[in-house]
Amino acid sequence: MRVLHYPEFDRLEVRDLDATAPRPDEVSVQVAACGLCGSELETYKNHSPRRPPPLVMGHEFCGVIAEVGAEVRDWKKGARVVSNSLVPCGKCVRCQRGDTHLCAHRQIFGMHRPGAFAQFVNVPARCLIPWPENLPAEAAALAEPLANGIHVVNLTRHLPAATALVIGAGPIGLFCQQALQVLRGSRVFVADLSPERLAIAKKLGAAGVINPREQDAAKLVLQATEGEGADLVVDAVGAAGTKKASLEALRPGGATVWIGLHENTMSIDSYNITLPEKQVFGTYAAKIEELQQALELMAAGKVDALSWVHRFSLEESVTGFNRMLAAKGTDIKAVICP
Repeated sequence: MRVLHYPEFDRLEVRDLDATAPRPDEVSVQVAACGLCGSELETYKNHSPRRPPPLVMGHEFCGVIAEVGAEVRDWKKGARVVSNSLVPCGKCVRCQRGDTHLCAHRQIFGMHRPGAFAQFVNVPARCLIPWPENLPAEAAALAEPLANGIHVVNLTRHLPAATALVIGAGPIGLFCQQALQVLRGSRVFVADLSPERLAIAKKLGAAGVINPREQDAAKLVLQATEGEGADLVVDAVGAAGTKKASLEALRPGGATVWIGLHENTMSIDSYNITLPEKQVFGTYAAKIEELQQALELMAAGKVDALSWVHRFSLEESVTGFNRMLAAKGTDIKAVICP
């Protein structure tokens, strides 16, 4: 089968690899589309030890079942499916309490097991949900990043979210923006350094857009909220500066959600958390029921996952990877379609 292979640091190539038969509890999925995640771009750019080569990456995908393992009963050959990005064990204490996305033994496609930048990928049947008939492959593959936005909403449902700020208008930021608008009715401001990305955020319904080179995001949000601050801030960048900005723009009693992974360490003014009772959440991944909700929102036309996304064939995937690394203009999200 043809794959986008990451054989060593600083090299990508489209090549042939042998396909393996699915295990008894797995199915082989013929991949229709697979989103290129920012975490994979970061892996390649920074030689991340979390995804050491050689490897086939790709964890945001949909496709058609081509072969069914001997123990699989709920799925048939030819079924259209969307996969969760991770494989929970289903047995650990975290899975038992319902936090399957935090499974102590979770495996992630394209990290701990072969990924979906390939013609075929083997998937445990328990990770699959149906792919809606009216949803194009390029959109269905992006149910996973949208599910991350839905998870942010669910983490903070106990708090008001009338006004929100999303820092970073990359794919996760844009999906968080749309999830907050659709599920919470939030007035969402979006901050980013790219005018092209801010234009897309505005098109997707942002109440206001902010370029930190020209405006102080925290000051603008404070002005828009009569000096109080946003109810909710999502940092979809994850730099030390954006984490600090998320706290500065936040009202007393509000919450900031850190979903970006750009930098790991920072110094912090802890009094600006403790004294005004601000809440800080970290988040990673989503539950399979949130993946299902993401598909339903896209199928109903409530979330736009197509107008700002670029499609590349598998043979063009190295070009697509390099374009997203350069991140010029409207090159925000690529979907590889084997």
